[in-house]
Amino acid sequence: MLIALLCAGSMWFYVQRVLIPHERADAETHARPRGNLSDLYPRWWGARELLLHGRNPYREDITLEIQKGYYGRVLDPARPNDPKDQQGFAYPVYVVFLLAPLIGFPFHGVQIFFYWLLVGLTAASVCLWLRVLRWRLPLSSVAICVALTLGSFPAVQGIKLQQLSLLVAAMLAGAVACAASGLLFSGGVLLALATVKPQLAAPLVAWVLVWALSDWRARRRLVLGFGIVMGLLLGGAEVVLPGWWRMFADAVGKYHRYTQNQSVLDVLAPWGYSGKLLAGVAVLSCAFVLWKLRDRAADTAEFGTATALVMALTVLVVPMYAPYNQVLLLPAIFVVVRDGATFLSRSRYWRLSYLVGALLVGWQWAASLSLSALYLVGARSWALEHWTLPFFSTFAVPVWIFALNFFVLKTSRAERRPLIRES
Repeated sequence: MLIALLCAGSMWFYVQRVLIPHERADAETHARPRGNLSDLYPRWWGARELLLHGRNPYREDITLEIQKGYYGRVLDPARPNDPKDQQGFAYPVYVVFLLAPLIGFPFHGVQIFFYWLLVGLTAASVCLWLRVLRWRLPLSSVAICVALTLGSFPAVQGIKLQQLSLLVAAMLAGAVACAASGLLFSGGVLLALATVKPQLAAPLVAWVLVWALSDWRARRRLVLGFGIVMGLLLGGAEVVLPGWWRMFADAVGKYHRYTQNQSVLDVLAPWGYSGKLLAGVAVLSCAFVLWKLRDRAADTAEFGTATALVMALTVLVVPMYAPYNQVLLLPAIFVVVRDGATFLSRSRYWRLSYLVGALLVGWQWAASLSLSALYLVGARSWALEHWTLPFFSTFAVPVWIFALNFFVLKTSRAERRPLIRES
C-alpha cells in the first residue's frame, strides 16, 4: 500500500510540478493562450446557452465565446502558434440534459464539483470492474488498485481536465456491473446515458446488445432500458434543438479536420491505410471470439473477460489517442494481473510478453518517481527538460494489453477451462 501511495503521489507531483510548469513556460515562449483549459467548459457553456437562452450551441458565435473562456481569448488563424483545436460543441446535443443541473452555478464552482465527482466515480469504477470480472480481492488489495488507478496518468489527466471520458467510463462500468448483478433495466439506462460520447460507448453498446438479443426472454429488460432512455434522449434533443443531428454531424466533421485525430493504430502504423486495416483485423478478430461467448451469463468470469476485451479494443481503434481515454483499459489490465499465472506457466514467449506488458504499464510510475525525486533533490531544470519520460509507453500499452486479453480468452476457450474467479 505504501508503494502504491508513493507511485500515485509521484504522478500527481509530476503533473503539478513538472508537466504543468513546462506547459506554461512553452505557452509563454510561443505566445500560446491559456484560459481555464477545462474540457468540461465547452459543453457546460453550450448547455447553458441552449437551455437558458435558446441559442444553438453548434453556431460559430458560441464557439468564439467558448474560446474566450477555454483559451482566454479568441483564436487567431494568423498566429501559427495558436492551438488548432477550435473547442466547438462537438457532442450530441442531449449531453445538455446531463449538465442541466450545473448551468445555474458559476463555472469555478462547477469545476470543483466535477473534479471531485470524477475522483469518486473513477475510484468506484475499480470496485465495479472487479465485480464484473468476478475477482474477489482483500480490502487492502482493492485499496491498492484504487490508489494506483487514481494515480495513473490517464486518470490524473482526465481529472485535471474535467474530461467527460472519465464520466462515460464510470457509466460503462456501472452498466456492465448492473447487468452482472441482474439489474438489467438499470444497465440499459446507464448504457444509453454513456452515448454522450458515442465513439467511446459504441463498441460496448454493440457487444452488450448482441449479448442481450441472444437470449431475449431473459435479457430483454436491458434492451428495453436502453431503448426507452435513448428514445427519450433523442426525442428531447429534437424538442430543444430541431434538426440537431445534422449540426452534430457537421461539428464532428469539422472537429476531425482541425484536430486531425488519429487512433492508436493510426499513429503506430502511419503508412497509408495500414492503421485502419489493422483496426479492421482487430475488430473482426474480436467479433469472432465474442460471438461464441454471447450465450454466457453476465455473472460469469468469461462474460467479464469478454467485456474487458471490448474495452481494450475501444482504446485501440477509437479515433482519439489522448491518454485520458486509457481509463477504459482498467478492466483489461485487471484481467492481465488476475490471470498472471496463466502467462507464467506458458512458453518463454508468453512469459516474456507478460513481463513486457507489466513493464509498459509500470513505466509511467517509474518515470514519475524518477522525475519527482530529481526535482526534489534540486535537479529541477533536468526534470523539466525530460518531462516526456512518462509518455514513452503511451502507445504501446493499449496494443500489449489488448493482445494479452485476446490470448486469455482464446486460451480459456481452446482448453475449455474456467477463468480464474477469485484470489
